[in-house]
Amino acid sequence: MEGLYRGAMSPRRAGFRMPAEWTRHAATWVAWPSHEELWQENLAPARDAFVRLVEAIGQGETAEVLVPDDEQERLARAAFVHVAPGRVRFRRVPVGDIWLRDTAPIFLEGPGAEVATVRFAFNGWGGKYVLEHDDRVAARVASLAAAGREFAMPFVLEGGALDVDGEGTLLTTRQCLLNPNRNPSMSPREVEDAVADAVGCEKVVWLGDGLLNDHTDGHVDTVARFVAPGRVVAMEPREADDPNRDALRALLRELGDAVDARGRRIEVASVPSPGRVVDEEGRVMPASYVNFYVANAAVVVPTYGSPFDDEAVERIGALFPGRRALGVDARAILSGGGAFHCITQQQPGSGGS
Repeated sequence: MEGLYRGAMSPRRAGFRMPAEWTRHAATWVAWPSHEELWQENLAPARDAFVRLVEAIGQGETAEVLVPDDEQERLARAAFVHVAPGRVRFRRVPVGDIWLRDTAPIFLEGPGAEVATVRFAFNGWGGKYVLEHDDRVAARVASLAAAGREFAMPFVLEGGALDVDGEGTLLTTRQCLLNPNRNPSMSPREVEDAVADAVGCEKVVWLGDGLLNDHTDGHVDTVARFVAPGRVVAMEPREADDPNRDALRALLRELGDAVDARGRRIEVASVPSPGRVVDEEGRVMPASYVNFYVANAAVVVPTYGSPFDDEAVERIGALFPGRRALGVDARAILSGGGAFHCITQQQPGSGGS
């Protein structure tokens, strides 16, 4: 492997970029929910949702499943009885929790379809959730993937804070990326340049705030996602008591004025917001339909027992013709802070089918 990032040889300067999620994957990296003390009564339903996600991934690519020990691997193997042989591979890596979108490396493609990884400093989402092992997951996954070059960037970034179209444009939010709990010594321009350099983009589209009570301080993958070059999906509030009504309307206005790296005005497709989704104690949860995951054969859409679930699954599925749209109850996963995009990390390549 070639050396780690040293300032001059960034991923973009070396000819690498982050592909769009809908391009072909060789594999998807996930982590088995295993920490009873974190999940408590939600552990079993979280595992049920996780299994359905892995089954969908296994229809078209390999699921690389991180497990911390023999016992958890035994439990996971027993759960994946409906996944085709060879479509699940277990990797012995300890994790703090399952949020690999943020703790695993981001995979890049370069000249000759070479695959590389880029990782960042990780500080537990601004110091709020600092769990043992999470700050070492990216290096361990990069080593296991043996993808080629490894880049390590000297600033804090989580993968869920950005979304790309594969053609030079990146979406992010000011609330997260410019939060002083991430990179307080960097100016907004320095943050923009560093992130674009790390994932091979030329244009950053800045949005405002994320969802209420979002543990991540407004990751963009809960409010807006590219679904094709020049096209973004976002949520529209349908009910007067939607806790994110104002933020979502503001975001739709910002997207309506946005232009991508190729000079195209971005087209916005809308899906409903799930509305007010609360936990057992009545607290508003950051429920989002756009935290879907695009696998080779399926798009897995989180559902929340909302009257808008079916419409959201149908509309998102229509944005990805040729893939099966699968709605999976994500309320147990959401109790930990996110949904299906938050717990996946795609590895590009031709290994899937």
